[in-house]
Amino acid sequence: MPVSIGAEVAPGKLSSVVTYLETTAPPRIIGEPPAPPGAAIERLETVPVSLYRDLYRRVGEAWLWWEQLQVPDDELAARLRDPAVEVFMFRRSGDVIGYAELDRREPNAVEIVFFGLVPEAIGQGLGRFFFARMQEIAWQSDPHRVWLHTCTEDHPRALGFYKAAGFRPYCRERVIIDDPRSTGLLPAGSAPHVPPVR
Repeated sequence: MPVSIGAEVAPGKLSSVVTYLETTAPPRIIGEPPAPPGAAIERLETVPVSLYRDLYRRVGEAWLWWEQLQVPDDELAARLRDPAVEVFMFRRSGDVIGYAELDRREPNAVEIVFFGLVPEAIGQGLGRFFFARMQEIAWQSDPHRVWLHTCTEDHPRALGFYKAAGFRPYCRERVIIDDPRSTGLLPAGSAPHVPPVR
């Protein structure tokens, strides 16, 4: 999987390697992680834009998630109203600790568009349970494949996590993006593991 070479990275830009992964068969989960005490996963039948943006920021700010922050409210609301777009909240003892989004609009495929935990919930084994449940839900429509993507700004263990869950990389690409910290979409102190280009 060759990675195309992008242009030289200018100040205020970031060079990001995006890895696309897929699986073409439901996971054979042996000893699926049990539900943590107090854990609950809820599909949101109605998703207000304000709630969605809050979930997106709380989970993604540490990893420079930015795309949905610049989508106009009416466009985002229309997507969230689509019955083929499913948003889930992960709670523990009533507190929101993660969210995920599935997109079934592509025929015979399901994309796990977003998946993650709030920073304070990472490293406790909660992600394994949550992701196993999302895989199970994704396969309920009997698609030909389930796919997702991750990038170099994501959690350092994200790629290995998805591989361990049965996903295999099928494409990589290098893209040059505006650093969302330099454009004001995200606070300057976000994602200290990703040094800005000055």
